Amino acid sequence: MSKRSSRQSLKADKQNSKQKDSMQAELRQQKQRVELFSEVTLKIRQSLQLKEILHTTVTEVQRILQADRVLIYQVLPDGTGKAISEAVLPEYPALIQLEFPEEVFPADYQQLYSQGRVREIANVHNPAAGLADCLVEFVEQFDIQAKLIVPIVQTLNVHSNGQSQSTSQPQNHLWGLLIAHQCRSPRHWVEFELELMQQLADQISIALSQAQLLEHLEEVVEVRTAELQQVNRNLQQEINVRMQAEAALRQSEEQLRLITNALPVLIAYVDDQQEYRFNNQAYEEWLGQSPRNIYGQHLQQVWGAESYQRMQPQVEAALSGQVVTYENDVVLKDGSVRSVDATYIPHRDADKIVKGFFSLTSDISDRKAIERMKDEFISVISHELRTPLTSLHSALKILATGRLGTLSNEGQQMLGIADDSTERLVRLVNNVLDLQRIESGKVVMDRQACNAATLMIQAAEAMQAMAQQQGVTLVTQAADIFIWADIDYILQTLTNLLSNAIKFSAIGGTVWLTVDQDDPTTSHPQHSNSEVVFRVRDEGQGIPADQLERIFERFQQVDSSDSRKKGGTGLGLAICRKIVEQHNGRIWVESVPGCGSTFAFTLPAFHQSH
Repeated sequence: MSKRSSRQSLKADKQNSKQKDSMQAELRQQKQRVELFSEVTLKIRQSLQLKEILHTTVTEVQRILQADRVLIYQVLPDGTGKAISEAVLPEYPALIQLEFPEEVFPADYQQLYSQGRVREIANVHNPAAGLADCLVEFVEQFDIQAKLIVPIVQTLNVHSNGQSQSTSQPQNHLWGLLIAHQCRSPRHWVEFELELMQQLADQISIALSQAQLLEHLEEVVEVRTAELQQVNRNLQQEINVRMQAEAALRQSEEQLRLITNALPVLIAYVDDQQEYRFNNQAYEEWLGQSPRNIYGQHLQQVWGAESYQRMQPQVEAALSGQVVTYENDVVLKDGSVRSVDATYIPHRDADKIVKGFFSLTSDISDRKAIERMKDEFISVISHELRTPLTSLHSALKILATGRLGTLSNEGQQMLGIADDSTERLVRLVNNVLDLQRIESGKVVMDRQACNAATLMIQAAEAMQAMAQQQGVTLVTQAADIFIWADIDYILQTLTNLLSNAIKFSAIGGTVWLTVDQDDPTTSHPQHSNSEVVFRVRDEGQGIPADQLERIFERFQQVDSSDSRKKGGTGLGLAICRKIVEQHNGRIWVESVPGCGSTFAFTLPAFHQSH
């Protein structure tokens, strides 16, 4: 072989060797790129929170590209935008949460990026980059010399109605941008960097879709079920989500149980089948049954037939959607009977359907005992006062007649004051006794059918003398409406209300007594039977709004000094309220200060079913 042929052969071998080395280097580089992308993708997918995914993306991109700043810019619906995640070297200004006006990113730019435009700028000051002077000036304030911009695009299905059927057309939506900045000097971006940025932008788009699904858990479950049939790799992620939710639920229930176990009241949740689904430790202390044993049991099994019979109407009311508060007597594990106050609060689902109720039961035995002692004390004292007061009042009346001698003018005046005060004391004692008897349940209402017009006329005749003495006109607008009530107690209620209206009316004023029948289908749909409404209206001084409810309580008066002058005891309205409530009625007042007041109460109308 000639020397020339040998040289040519040697040269060819060298070229082949170089090509082989170049190919191996390219393969190594490609393998390294694949490994880097796989590493970043794995870190992204290990997180379920969108905020963490975005932070991981910018951090890893900055590490791989050795860029000075990497950020994710979100495009807002109004055309403005802001950086929502960023990784930046400490010597350069941060852009996180900095809002940018629409002029920085105009609509034509958005249109181009939504179509997948990728822009690499090696030098922002190079006229060939095509940046307007105002944009160059804008980026200079952030020390930006070069930038690489990749759009984050979501594909949305937009429904369009055709003539024959509805179709779904995919449409690109620009969510934001993945941006890399070089600040220290211009930079030429290589193809691998562009590919990495594009692939990571696609991963962010996938993460956005998953985050939107997580916001609607019920929809996520359906979508996950369909995806599991096609993409088996999502199985572990779905299991993790469910395990986290179950762990959170267990932790929440443990915290709730820890808190409720420290309270000396019964706290429970009962489902719509009247079975316990949660109860605190106090149940074991009261009833001798542990929460574990009570779980899943029916109310009747836990409380017994007798107690359950008393609470059943309240339970059914709660399961119908009403908030219920009532008092009951329960038997504890030691056989003792306790008075309790129970409140049931309905639990509704998203469709407003009652799924159960929360129960709060507290021991009020001590309070009941104190109330009984108080009532007994008041009763005893009132009875002890009634006899001597009656005797004293009679003696003063006899003195006033002059049978026992004539008194001076000052004596007659003092005698009149003593007689008025004694009469007021007698009224107070009688009112206290009446109220105590009604509240103790010793009074049984003797209900019968009676004509409202007859009651109104009798009440007006009883108060006519007082009205004339006060210079007040009493007007009665009676109607033949039959009610189901105790005649004597309703007369007492009407005369009490008329007495108050007359006492607090000015000379020359008018007091009206009226009656109407309400239609339950229009005024009170919750009442199955019609009601009769009595109203007593005056032209007096009126009642402030903050006292409209308080005046029905014991010893409460709008103006104590004026009431004392008028002879009020502060018990009349409390007695009226108790009487009306014993008839399953309601009593209230409507008033405008300076314009008068209207007291109204309802009674059940008489029906043949009575």
